[in-house]
Amino acid sequence: MLVCGVLIFILGLGNTGLVDETPPLFAAASRAMSESGDWLTPKVNGIFRFDKPPLIYWLMGFFYSLPKNETWDSLGTISARLPSALASLFLMLMIGDTLFCWPQKGDKQFLTPIVAALGFALSPLIIIWSRTAVSDALLTGTLGISLLLFWRRMASNNNDQCISAWVFLGLAILTKGPVAFVLATLTITSFLISQKDWKTLLCKINPKKGLLITILISVPWYILELIKEGKPFWDNFFGYHNFQRYTSVVNNHAEPFWFFLYIMILASLPFTPFLYYGIFKAFKDFLKSLKESCNVTETLYTYSLCWLTSVLIFFSISATKLPSYWLPAIPAAAILISNSFVNLKNSNKSFLYLWIFNILIFFGLSIAFFFSNIWLSSINDPEMPNLASDLINSGIIFKAKLFFSLFTLLALILFSLQFKNIFLYLQIFLLFGQSFLMSPIRKLADTSRQLPLRNISKLISDIREGKETLAMIGIRKPSLHYYSRQIVFYEPNTREGLINLSDRLNTDRRENYKDQPDYEFKSLLVVIDEYSSRVKHWSNINHQKLGEYGIYNLWRIKKSDLNKYSEFLVNSGYKSDWKNRKVEKF
Repeated sequence: MLVCGVLIFILGLGNTGLVDETPPLFAAASRAMSESGDWLTPKVNGIFRFDKPPLIYWLMGFFYSLPKNETWDSLGTISARLPSALASLFLMLMIGDTLFCWPQKGDKQFLTPIVAALGFALSPLIIIWSRTAVSDALLTGTLGISLLLFWRRMASNNNDQCISAWVFLGLAILTKGPVAFVLATLTITSFLISQKDWKTLLCKINPKKGLLITILISVPWYILELIKEGKPFWDNFFGYHNFQRYTSVVNNHAEPFWFFLYIMILASLPFTPFLYYGIFKAFKDFLKSLKESCNVTETLYTYSLCWLTSVLIFFSISATKLPSYWLPAIPAAAILISNSFVNLKNSNKSFLYLWIFNILIFFGLSIAFFFSNIWLSSINDPEMPNLASDLINSGIIFKAKLFFSLFTLLALILFSLQFKNIFLYLQIFLLFGQSFLMSPIRKLADTSRQLPLRNISKLISDIREGKETLAMIGIRKPSLHYYSRQIVFYEPNTREGLINLSDRLNTDRRENYKDQPDYEFKSLLVVIDEYSSRVKHWSNINHQKLGEYGIYNLWRIKKSDLNKYSEFLVNSGYKSDWKNRKVEKF
């Protein structure tokens, strides 16, 4: 399992650059911590970043602080992605170890833990977010390990103290905030309700001492930050990123109540039918446990059902919904999938129906790529205008056709020969297939979207005069700040954006650890996408074109020319609005 985890999560981690928009914000704040020595408050582009607690920044910053970091991590992505990758790797191993040490319902097969571990690691969402420099995978890892340790303690017959589970819960709270505690409480409470001897199980996890440990680990940073920054921290972190995100729609992420039922289907592909069968079997066990006492060592599937349901209900009620919110439920889903693996051994009729349904899903995925010309033409990404042709020319579409055709054929052959471990064989095929497909996809996306920004950042460093201020107009990319290491003023390509830039150059002062711009210098550098460069009020400004990479142009503009045109727009009735909005909010 360790080798499989390394292949999925670690291999080639630093081959591509950071993916906008959020990962560069995490990476920039973490690198700034490492270089400045200020490990208390995350800071990006000269602005405090109160979005997330500090654990993800501390871990990234630790890797950025390792000797000769820029030599073995030239793009900075290994350091930024390792916390996510390692969290998923350790959780994968914990899932397998739990089922190995506590086989369910007398299942003595050593294959079941492997199926569960791979069921987690091969989830499309886990594959994507475990190699992304954000806090979601770290939350999934810390919270998942904590919940598994809680169950292991309740299922154990020894009298060991339940310290490690509370430690990981504290780390989860330091990763994403109070949501970790809420999800853990909902999971454990709903499980205990289903157990006749719930008082004994509750005593086993020792909540009084455990809560103290969790508080000692997680709360001090919040107190120190509140003392240091006061109301801005309280309003931003608790008010906006916790309460407001849950009670109202933020950043246009409004989705229907059933959104996560849809995400649950996608996250378990291509074995979704087996998740639903596992849920059905676990629900029967849950109802049975309400009526009669059962051996707690055989309740892992019931516990996983409570876990998955807690995440589903909690985030379905939330007004703001994102696919990444489902990640904490995927470990439970993987364990429930392994429940199907166990139960289908003794259920030929169910085995037949489920595999026919699943093979139809494989066939459908294969057909989708054979008719890719239909849906490729509907892709419209202004940052990658040639994406459809690039996908075809790179051979990725052909590889996808080949892989899913072979995958479907293999499933048909194994099914017709009635192989008992067909599920595991297909997982192994999928393990190598995801590397076969995902690696070129990541490379293409990096070449199309991020390489131009890295190149233009290098050009900026080479031709910059007198520490000119840097601005980005139109499409706004935080990675420009990360790669250029300079303060960047981001503005839309509107007339108000032009006035804002002129106003901010005179009044908005930022401090940068390594590079402090000269705000009084006679000119500034502007990165502007080709769509915005054709907008009249920007193209009318006298500018010197210094270079072009992808859809991005680099201009040099005299501040006097910018101020003159800004005055003209103000006299025409337009005005700045940057003080009335959240500046550079991504």
